[in-house]
Amino acid sequence: MANGRGTRWGRHLGLPKHLIEFDGESLLRRVVRQVREQDAASDIVISSANPAYETEGARRHAPERNELEIDRFAPELIADEVCFLYGDTLYGDAAIGRIVSEPLAELDFFGEETGIVAVRSAAPDVLLAHLRRVRELFLAGEISSCVGWQVYQSYAGLPFDEKRIGSRFHRTGGSAVGFNTPDDLEAFERWTAEHPDEAAAAGFTGPGA
Repeated sequence: MANGRGTRWGRHLGLPKHLIEFDGESLLRRVVRQVREQDAASDIVISSANPAYETEGARRHAPERNELEIDRFAPELIADEVCFLYGDTLYGDAAIGRIVSEPLAELDFFGEETGIVAVRSAAPDVLLAHLRRVRELFLAGEISSCVGWQVYQSYAGLPFDEKRIGSRFHRTGGSAVGFNTPDDLEAFERWTAEHPDEAAAAGFTGPGA
């Protein structure tokens, strides 16, 4: 998913956040490579209207609708087996391995209390139903946000007013980091500099130029 407007990122580094580089690879190119290494037969789709996001090893799809954040889960891409990865996230190899290898279930969510970094589904009707429900609740003013967390809360039967982890949620153990703002990137750079062994163990290395 790489069709966000990037309002919190701005033009930091002169690049959209999906194209910032780590060891000479953009976030998009890195995740395409990682997924391909785990599942060579996968059909990798970059969901974005931006032609600059064309990436070798994947095909780009401009979502039919992009009015709300939840629309980035492009309904037209939801098939029998689908995994949504976040295009502004740096995944350690361990995180991608866990996400790709988890036995398929109706719906699975991956991340930490700080954020969801992947959603897998083997039941398109179930995922589509919860996406519709969350979208309708948001438009009716009954919930204040409509992103991956609300989809999880809807599916797990949890209240919408707090972040709580329940069933079908898999922790990534800090091996995936999202970048919504320049501060997120700067904090990650400081952490990798101060904890090189932990960063290496998680499958991270320092950002490239």
